[in-house]
Amino acid sequence: MKFSRLKSLVICLAAPALIACGQASLPKRLPPEVGVVVIKPEQILLTTVLPGRTDPFAVSDVRPQVSGILKARLFTEGAVVKRGQPLYQIDPAPYQAAYDNAAAALVTAKAKATRYAALVQQNAIARQDYDDAEASYKQALANTETARINLDYTRIIAPITGRIGRSAVTEGALVTADQTTALATIETLDPIYVDITQSTSELLGLKLAMQHGTLVNKGPADARATLTLDDGTPYPANGRLQFSEVTVDETTGAVTLRAIFPNPDGILLPGMFVRATVIEGVEQGAILAPQQGVGRNEKGDPTALIVDANGFARLRVLKTSRAIDDKWLVTGGLKAGDRLIVEGSQRIVPDTRVRPVPASFARPGA
Repeated sequence: MKFSRLKSLVICLAAPALIACGQASLPKRLPPEVGVVVIKPEQILLTTVLPGRTDPFAVSDVRPQVSGILKARLFTEGAVVKRGQPLYQIDPAPYQAAYDNAAAALVTAKAKATRYAALVQQNAIARQDYDDAEASYKQALANTETARINLDYTRIIAPITGRIGRSAVTEGALVTADQTTALATIETLDPIYVDITQSTSELLGLKLAMQHGTLVNKGPADARATLTLDDGTPYPANGRLQFSEVTVDETTGAVTLRAIFPNPDGILLPGMFVRATVIEGVEQGAILAPQQGVGRNEKGDPTALIVDANGFARLRVLKTSRAIDDKWLVTGGLKAGDRLIVEGSQRIVPDTRVRPVPASFARPGA
């Protein structure tokens, strides 16, 4: 009996020691580790990609200015013609005859006016007779000039430099001065226009950013653009932005931007679909957040977890404007110096303590 009591006493005295020993051996649980990046303001070049179509720099329909039978076509369809180059020859015979007739009448009128000028000085004829002779001479001079112009018009020349299309008429056709059908069309393709559209909301946002000083655009020298062809091939030459429409298209809610590109090799043809990358300007103090650190809430709003000064994870609702490479351009919800969680966020919930370390891709040597 005594032994049982003693055994019970030993067990009772040893139990607190065992419990205390067990508690001491349990390791202290650390907060979960998360990878963070420190947000720093950056200076970035803002660009936007917009759809567009090519448009000739100049277009001219070739039409006759006198009537007649077409004797010859003097160009190759699809070739590049120079301004002033002969394109068609209308039968000049009737116009040559008219010019010769007018020139002969001019000789007679000039001789008469010269003779009457001497006689009127001698008071040998009435002043009215001299005036009539002088008027006849000037009229003959005008008739001769008109006949010469019409004779020149029998050779139809290129009004602009560019690529000429197919001919709508052949040799022997009758053409008239007032016809509506063009004989051919010339398009200037070097340089060439690219007409692109931009939404009014984007354009307004850019203007407000420039007014507030967050976006810097130094003028036409900065209004550059590049092209990507429909098959994904980059166009080798850069262009310049020319203007934007001052009115909004009611059906699309967009404005038209026009850029001009050199096209010496004729790669760009009228009506081609392209994607234009327009350089809008430089944004000072931009906040960029890696996309892997930005999620979405049930409303679809962008969110992010940051580590506050006390080591707790806090949820932030962000405002983003666009993606730039693998980052979001953040316009609200983050500021310089914030520690954004980009790794390990799936293991934590907001408002819990975390142990921040530099993200793997942000560590030296990574």
